[in-house]
Amino acid sequence: MTPFSDTAPIATHPRARGVGSRLLGGSAERSWPPAAADRRTRADLLPLRFPRTILRGHGRVAVFRSDQNGLGARHLGIGMSISGAFIALFLLARLIIQCDPTRIPVLSVLAWVILLATAVTVHCAVRKLVSRLPLWLFLAALGACAVVVALDLPGSWGVAGAAAFPTAAPAVGAFLLSIVTLRETGEITLATVALGLTMSAVTLFEAREDLLTLGPDILSTALAVAPPLVGASVVQAFRRMVQRELDLVLVQSTVSQPRFAVGMLASEQLARLDFDAETLLDDVAQGRTALPLVPSTATTAASLATQLRLHLIKGRTETWLHHAITESEFLGPVVTLNDPAGLAGLLSPPQRDGLLLTIWLLIGDTARSGASVCLRLGPISPPHGVGVQRKVLFPIELTTTGVSRRRVDPETWQAIRAIGPHVDSNPTGSLRVDIECSVDNPADA
Repeated sequence: MTPFSDTAPIATHPRARGVGSRLLGGSAERSWPPAAADRRTRADLLPLRFPRTILRGHGRVAVFRSDQNGLGARHLGIGMSISGAFIALFLLARLIIQCDPTRIPVLSVLAWVILLATAVTVHCAVRKLVSRLPLWLFLAALGACAVVVALDLPGSWGVAGAAAFPTAAPAVGAFLLSIVTLRETGEITLATVALGLTMSAVTLFEAREDLLTLGPDILSTALAVAPPLVGASVVQAFRRMVQRELDLVLVQSTVSQPRFAVGMLASEQLARLDFDAETLLDDVAQGRTALPLVPSTATTAASLATQLRLHLIKGRTETWLHHAITESEFLGPVVTLNDPAGLAGLLSPPQRDGLLLTIWLLIGDTARSGASVCLRLGPISPPHGVGVQRKVLFPIELTTTGVSRRRVDPETWQAIRAIGPHVDSNPTGSLRVDIECSVDNPADA
């Protein structure tokens, strides 16, 4: 039973309070067991829970992958299934047209029966499993598809009982297209490549009296391979787009943080510590834990106190921008931040939005371009001119790698102007922007 199962029993106290009890739910999120507890189910606390795994990059991706047919992919899956159905109908009509009434291809008909039964079984099971295709069912479907290919391809070798040209074997590609949103695209691609190699080998090594018979076999192989490969590519691009948008939404939530604050992951850990501490105090108050504490419980209490103190002093020089970069799975690997004085925390909300949007737009598709960004904030410059005595001036140096000026979107320059006056250059083929930033002096607040 998984930790996030809706029917998994959890232990709660009737008077459990605080951030931990509201956010994390129950004993599965606690680092030590209570002395006594009542029993409830996670379904009772589901409206109050916010799964910890969606708070950070890899966990967020894991949650998204756990429901491959969610976040709009359901409509994409319906389109893929309809496309696969049309391809299968075309191949089935081809079998009927080429079928000789005096010689019924029993093996090919049997292959079609197995394929149709497999497709119906899989899609009915997916509906009952709430749009999930477990690994065991996927492997069972692949095994049935292997039987279909083995029954249908012998017709190319002149084996009695099979059609002259394969039809059920190419329809396996249509079946893979219909389930492309339910499994990892890499798994669908591997199955498609195996199907294509098998059909290609049969086509190449078949003894032919007429070379013109090669054309229908090439068409069959193309129909088997091309649709699922194209579908896997489309689904992979869609999933990456959704993951980037989710990452951007969570990163933008850091803009409203104070100048120095803990990140999302640290907040999660602090909530868990809060729940552990309140559970221990509640056990003592209700008499479930006797005083004086036994050595093991006293050690647990001391550990909780130490961790809480560490959280109070930890990360007090880490700004919102530091958390926005380090807690993003897309920005973290390609953005370098140098802000020893924590000047990013002085930026106003419009300046923060502009700086974050600038970084995001400059990175673009890092998988292809290999772009990277280096940010350097400070040092503070002395004020000059009239009316700037209540302002703090400091430069922001933005240096990119793999980003040319002609590739910069116009919205990027608008976002940069929201930060302050800037000067851009392109000395080594990559963009460099020097921004003069002016913010309110925190001493006058």
